[in-house]
Amino acid sequence: MTWARIVALFTATILLVALMPAAEFLYAADATSVVTEGSTALADGVAQPEKGAAAHAGHGAIEGISLVWIAPFVILLLSIAVMPLVAEHWWEHNSSKAMIAVPLGLLVAGYIAAYHGGAGLYKIWHAVEEYIQFITLLGSLYVISGGIVFRGTIMPTPKVNTTILAIGAGIASFVGTTGASMLLIRPLLRANLMRKKIVHTVVFFIFLVSNIGGCLTPLGDPPLFLGFLRGVPFEWTFSLWKEWLLMNVVLLIIYFIWDTKKYSQDTVEPVPADQVKPVEIAGKINFIFLLGVILCVAFLKPDLLRSIGLHPFCRELAMIAMVLLSMKFTPKGLREENEFNYHPITEVAVLFIGIFLTMIPALNALQQYGPDLGVNKAWQFFLYTGLLSSFLDNAPTYVVFFELAGTMQWDLAIYGEIIVAGVPNLILTAISLGAVFMGANTYIGNGPNFMVKAIAEQAGVKMPSFFGYMAYSFGILMPLFIIVKFIWFQN
Repeated sequence: MTWARIVALFTATILLVALMPAAEFLYAADATSVVTEGSTALADGVAQPEKGAAAHAGHGAIEGISLVWIAPFVILLLSIAVMPLVAEHWWEHNSSKAMIAVPLGLLVAGYIAAYHGGAGLYKIWHAVEEYIQFITLLGSLYVISGGIVFRGTIMPTPKVNTTILAIGAGIASFVGTTGASMLLIRPLLRANLMRKKIVHTVVFFIFLVSNIGGCLTPLGDPPLFLGFLRGVPFEWTFSLWKEWLLMNVVLLIIYFIWDTKKYSQDTVEPVPADQVKPVEIAGKINFIFLLGVILCVAFLKPDLLRSIGLHPFCRELAMIAMVLLSMKFTPKGLREENEFNYHPITEVAVLFIGIFLTMIPALNALQQYGPDLGVNKAWQFFLYTGLLSSFLDNAPTYVVFFELAGTMQWDLAIYGEIIVAGVPNLILTAISLGAVFMGANTYIGNGPNFMVKAIAEQAGVKMPSFFGYMAYSFGILMPLFIIVKFIWFQN
């Protein structure tokens, strides 16, 4: 079954690659219905795309999509939030999730395809393309990290747990928030098996490792990587170290105090000295394959692949190759020892295909009406980018506000004379931190969030509901975001 799933994924990717030229042709036939990033002067009220505008159509806005079509996205979010409360056992099955997510996604895709011609089809293709990139990266890291087993005795003390969270936050910028999350969540859960009160530990793991820890390099989080592709220097994100350090240190202190209290309420028997086993790592060869996936993300850029005559999806094929190598060379039994199965990644795949499709009208509205929001100050870019990234994909949200900032006239006496990729340094900082930090506000704010939740639930941890998690995030993170705002974004 394992090999069958991998081969099916490989085959599906190849088929979708073959469909890309058709999508581009259909878009080119109806390009004038899209307001693209590359559009020039208006003629009769219609934006005229420049040469090559099709390449950017995924980030453009289609005229005429009614705001009513945001409703399926809202219904899907409410289903994720409410169904575990009113139909817990039914919702546990991935087939049940598919019965809601897939029809809603197809409904939106059908409407856009039927009423918005080639531009609509290209918009759908762009969403599917991003979904393929998303699920291939997440799935590759999930399967490969599943072959790495941490053995030995790790006492779940507040000091140990805080150390694991600090390590995760430290490496997230260099191996990606997804890579760090998939690598460390299982050892953290296994270390805490003897404790009853560990929900807060998983929540802080999502805060630190799956989101906030990843803002120091473009490899850390997808929005920053898109900025890098749009001209932001690779080393620029290192300038965010002060905000990164403040958030991580404060959250680790809060967590340590919280966990110390919870630890005192748990009954944790010390392990007898003669039963203590040294910590060791099995399946180390998978670190090579994890590195391979990270290098694919870092260096196999779409423009580079096109320049040598290859399709951009060759990057995803290379990631799948890393998965195949992991399955081939990982010693048998290690994944069983890790209690590895495909339920969590299947859950994410099912829900997010619906999210990516139903999100099209919401993102389109943001792209179309973004300039009318009156966002013209640094703190507004921080707040709007962050709050919208909490519920929409933080990568395209980052792009929308990045492009919006690049079209505005800025008072350099207020915002400084340092311009990065056409955007004042302070504004770019606000957009970047909003997208990365506030992706932690909800389970769907960033890809690893839902995956960590699913893995924790597979391990028997009863995670908070959608709104229950938001009570944690808004109660703990929002005061810190307000502090960040008053320190760095007063204008």
